[in-house]
Amino acid sequence: MSQFKPQIKIPATYMRGGTSKGVFFNLTDLPEYAQQSGEARDNLLLRVIGSPDPYGKHTDGMGGATSSTSKTVILSKSDKADHDVDYLFGQVAIDKPFIDWSGNCGNLTAAVGAFAISNGLVDAHKVPENGVAVVKIWQANISKTIVAHVPISNGEVQETGDFELDGVTFPAAEVVVEFMDPSDPDVDMFPSGNLVDTLTVPDEGTFEVTMISAGIPTLFFRAADLGYEGTELQEAINGDSAVLERFEKIRAYGAVKMGLIGHIDEAKVRQHTPKIAFVAPAKSYAASSGKAVEANTIDLNVRALSMGKLHHAMMGTAAVAIATAAAIPGTLVNEAAGGGDLNSVTFGHPSGTLKVGAQAQQESGRWQAKKAVMSRSARVLMEGFVRVPEA
Repeated sequence: MSQFKPQIKIPATYMRGGTSKGVFFNLTDLPEYAQQSGEARDNLLLRVIGSPDPYGKHTDGMGGATSSTSKTVILSKSDKADHDVDYLFGQVAIDKPFIDWSGNCGNLTAAVGAFAISNGLVDAHKVPENGVAVVKIWQANISKTIVAHVPISNGEVQETGDFELDGVTFPAAEVVVEFMDPSDPDVDMFPSGNLVDTLTVPDEGTFEVTMISAGIPTLFFRAADLGYEGTELQEAINGDSAVLERFEKIRAYGAVKMGLIGHIDEAKVRQHTPKIAFVAPAKSYAASSGKAVEANTIDLNVRALSMGKLHHAMMGTAAVAIATAAAIPGTLVNEAAGGGDLNSVTFGHPSGTLKVGAQAQQESGRWQAKKAVMSRSARVLMEGFVRVPEA
């Protein structure tokens, strides 16, 4: 007789949100031991995704072996005043046994409202028979409010439509997402108080950098200072381990300078934040799909790395940081976009373009982000149960 226990099954929904996808759970559907944060929950979610995988394929799990597709989401009815749902995001490492809970996923945010409505986490009277449901989300990782505008048809979430998003193959219904007060009002959005700082990295050089905490902590460099044009696609960077090690080293020293960690060694277990990105003035290029992106259709080019690899499009939270930094004259992002007062920017990324709006203002000598807005789309890919061996 076998000594091994059968797999357990857990209700789950596999969803795409923006240019990411992940496994979504209702908190109360998780096994009781995983309804609280900690090692037991992390071990369960690692097994769901299929990490750590030394082969880097996620063959034995639901993950997609990229930072964009190795994600987990836990949702619950909110007990916060004037909020509908609490949203907790876990970025799962691919080849290491850890989950980073230090930041949000802006792309999957687009799917949170739809899941919440479909799973009864939003009060029925807030969902119109036809129209748009306004879902107020409490982002538990960073303690911020996000508002999702979810289209409704015949009392159900409308997922199909003609909205096209670069980085996503097929059109779907548009979901407008508003990131409210995406910076911390109690601290400077620029940790050093400067719009541009100097970062010295041993054996790599000294670089000018804009360090900003809006949407997600991000380090922005000039592409030219790092030896790039800003039009690079994934294969130009992700296939070179030495280049990736260089970016990670720069990111680690930047994380220390931002005050997010005390020593560069701590960056190994904080891969989700900060992000590292490089910006350049608008220049034409061919996107990964072959689509021509013309310089006169964008304000600047941006490339960003996530979990140690160049992202195939753009992280939603990094897009918030891009738009916010662009709105503030004097930052490297604003400089790349041509300078001046900008309340929205369209930037080029490896998969195409994205337009993001932002509002920022100075209060008591400190810059604060008031709101960032972008359009995404989302849909259910599969729903039912995930199965995992019992711990």
